[in-house]
Amino acid sequence: MKAITIEGQLRTAFGKSATRQLRSQELVPGVIYGGAKEINFTTSARALRPIVYTPSFQLVDVTIDGKTTRCILKDLQFDKISDELIHVDLLELVEDKKVVATIPIKFTGTALGVRAGGRLETKMKALKVKTLPKYLKEQIEVPVDALEIGANLRVQDIVTENYEVLNSPRIPIVSIVTTRALRQEEAAAAKAAPAKGKK
Repeated sequence: MKAITIEGQLRTAFGKSATRQLRSQELVPGVIYGGAKEINFTTSARALRPIVYTPSFQLVDVTIDGKTTRCILKDLQFDKISDELIHVDLLELVEDKKVVATIPIKFTGTALGVRAGGRLETKMKALKVKTLPKYLKEQIEVPVDALEIGANLRVQDIVTENYEVLNSPRIPIVSIVTTRALRQEEAAAAKAAPAKGKK
């Protein structure tokens, strides 16, 4: 699984003035929690771009004073006016400690309903799961081949190994809907049928 490496420095100064100084140097404060101890650090805004501006789920290796800590992104805070990144929260991955993560869904195959002229409509793009770090992956594959027009898949229909899915089981994640063109074709066929019967 892909991991982004970030070089950081231990944060020693706190408070509003210290934070303003960090921002003036284009540095972003962050915290790593979930391990033996909480780590406060800073890193460059540029180094964080690969994990901020992406829909992908990936691991983050933070190296501070020669020691690397493997994490996942938990939260980002942006300035309400400038929209600049002002804080990052990371969760340290501990081998035997389950974590909660939001992993993107990848729909695989071509639905029967799409082949018949329907349209695949995505309702959810990711699932919230609880699992051990060793089972984390970039995406959860969900096959849609068997879906016909009017059918849908719900959270409860997804089969996952080693994952406890935390989303409500009844929530739909994908549907196959009738397109306008298909409705027009069906209407035209329905009108034509009685006409043929009269002949």
